[in-house]
Amino acid sequence: MKKILLMGNPNVGKSAIFSRLTGARIIVSNYPGTTVEFTQGKMKIGDERPIVIDVPGTYTFEPSSKAEEVAVKMLTEGDLVINVVNSTNLERNLYLTLELLEKNVPVVIALNMWDETKHQGINIDARKLEKELGVPVIPTCGLTGEGIKELISRLREAKPIISGISSDTDKWKRIGEIVESVQKLTHHHHTLLQRLEDVSIQPASGLLIAATVIYGAFWVIRTLGEGLIARVFEPLFQNIWAPLMLKLGGLLGEDTFLHDVLIGKLTDGSIDFTMAFGVLTTGFFVPIGMVLPYIISFYLVLGLLEDFGYLPRLAVLVDNFMHHLGLHGFAIIPLMLGIGCNVPGALAIRILEERREKFIAATLMAVSVPCMAQIAMIIGLVGERGGQYLGIVFGTLFALFIIKGIIMNKLLKGASPEILVEIPPYRIPQFSAVLKKLWMRSAWFLKEAVPYVLLGVLFVNILYALNIIDFLSKIFSPILTGLWGLPKEAISALIIGFLRKDVAVGMLGPLNLTTKQLVIGSTVLAVYFPCIATFVVLVKELGIKDMLKSAAIMMFAALVVGTLLNIIL
Repeated sequence: MKKILLMGNPNVGKSAIFSRLTGARIIVSNYPGTTVEFTQGKMKIGDERPIVIDVPGTYTFEPSSKAEEVAVKMLTEGDLVINVVNSTNLERNLYLTLELLEKNVPVVIALNMWDETKHQGINIDARKLEKELGVPVIPTCGLTGEGIKELISRLREAKPIISGISSDTDKWKRIGEIVESVQKLTHHHHTLLQRLEDVSIQPASGLLIAATVIYGAFWVIRTLGEGLIARVFEPLFQNIWAPLMLKLGGLLGEDTFLHDVLIGKLTDGSIDFTMAFGVLTTGFFVPIGMVLPYIISFYLVLGLLEDFGYLPRLAVLVDNFMHHLGLHGFAIIPLMLGIGCNVPGALAIRILEERREKFIAATLMAVSVPCMAQIAMIIGLVGERGGQYLGIVFGTLFALFIIKGIIMNKLLKGASPEILVEIPPYRIPQFSAVLKKLWMRSAWFLKEAVPYVLLGVLFVNILYALNIIDFLSKIFSPILTGLWGLPKEAISALIIGFLRKDVAVGMLGPLNLTTKQLVIGSTVLAVYFPCIATFVVLVKELGIKDMLKSAAIMMFAALVVGTLLNIIL
C-alpha cells in the first residue's frame, strides 16, 4: 500500500480527516499540467509509510471543472481510496460512492460528521450500511478524532467491489433503497447554530450580519496586530536586535558603504528601524516587526471564518453584486485572501473556472485590493494626518474597484457564470486545526516576504550609490511632479514597489510630503503595479499575454487616478 486517496464531495471534511491521518508535515503541490492544488502527507500503518493525498472534491466522475478532472485522473494513481461521506447528507454523497465501486479499486468509507447526525435527528445504522455496500464503513468525526483509530485499523480490509450498477437511473434507485434501509429521521429542535444559519443567508438579515462580521473581523485584525507590534515585536527589536546592530555598525565604521547598506543611517546615534533603511535593520523589521503581526491576526480570523462555515454564505450574499463586475459570488474568496497577502489571493483565482473571470478578478485585486501589510503602512502614515484622509485613499480604491469591474464586464466578451458552491452547516472550529493553518500560512509568508524585502532594500541602496535613482527621477519627473504633484525623490518608492509595496509606502515617510502628496502617493502605489511575487504568480495563472494586458490596465489606472487626485485635492 503506497498511495491512499481521500475522495469525496466538496465540504465533507476531507481536510480534517487528512490532518488526523498525516499530522503536521504536509506538501502542497500542483497537479502536473494544471493549476489545481492538492495536499499530500505520510501516515504510519504498522511498518508502512504510505502517502495520503487529499484529492480535490468532486460530486461525480463526469467532470465539469478542472478540479473534478484532476480528481478523476488521480483515481488511477491510488492503491486504496478512503471515501469521505457526509453522514448528514447520505443520499447525495452515495452517488460518488457507487461510482467508486464501479472503478475496481479497494474502498473504505469514512462516514464523517457523525456528531452532526445526533443534532439533526438522523439515525444511521453503520453496520447495516456496510452490509449493503460490501465495504468497510466507519463513523468518524474529523474535528474530534472520533473513529480515526478504527478507520486506520480497518484499511487492510478494503477490497475491490463491483456494484454492477451502471446507469444513472439504477444508481439513484439503489441509493433510495439503501437510504430507506439504513437511515431513520426523527424530529429535532433547531439548535442556535442552525437558527443562525437561516438568518445569515437571508438577504436582509444576511447582509447586515455580513457587514457586522467584516467590520468585526478587521477590528480584531487591527487591534490584535497593533497589540502584537507594541507589546511583542517592537520591544524585541529595540531591546535585542538594535544593540546587536549598533555593535556591528561600530565594527563596520559609521561612514562606510557597507554600513550604509547593512545598517543604514543612524538617527541621533540610535537605530530607527523604519527610517534606517539598512538590509539588516529595516529589511528585517518591515516583514517581521510591522507586517507579520497583521498577517498573524488576519489568518487567525480567516481560519476561524473558514472552519466555522461562514465564507460560502458570504459568497452567496454578494453574488448579485459581483455579477455586475463580471464575477460570481465565490470570487469574494480570492479578494479577501488578497487583503491578507496578494500572493495567496492570486493563487486562489484558480477556483474560478472561466478565463474571463480569472482576468477580471486578478486585475481588480491587483489594482484595488492592497495587502494587509500595505494597509498597515497606509494607516500608519496617512492615519496620522487624520481619518478623513484614510477615507479618501480607501474610498478611491473602492470606487476604482467598482468602475473598473463594470467597464471590464462590458468590454470583455462572455458572461459571468452562476455560482455553484456548497454551503456547509455551521460548526464550532477546532482551535488546534485553526492554529495549524495559521502556522503554515505565516511560515509561508515569511519564506516569501523576507527575501524580497532584503533584496529590495539592497537593490535601492545600490541604485542610490550609483546615482541611478536621480537619473530615473529626471526621466519620470513629468509624470511624478507634473501630473501627480509628487517630488522627484518619490521615484525610489515606485521602484521598490515592484518588490514590496508595503516597503514602498513606508519609503514615503522620510520624504516630508504634504498631506495631499501622501494621499496621492499612497493611492498610486496601491494601484500602479503588483509586487514581484504577485506578478510571478499571476503570470503562471493568467499567462504572459493576459498578464501584460492586466499590467497595462493597472498603469493606465494609476496615471488617471493620480492625476485626478492632484487636480481635485
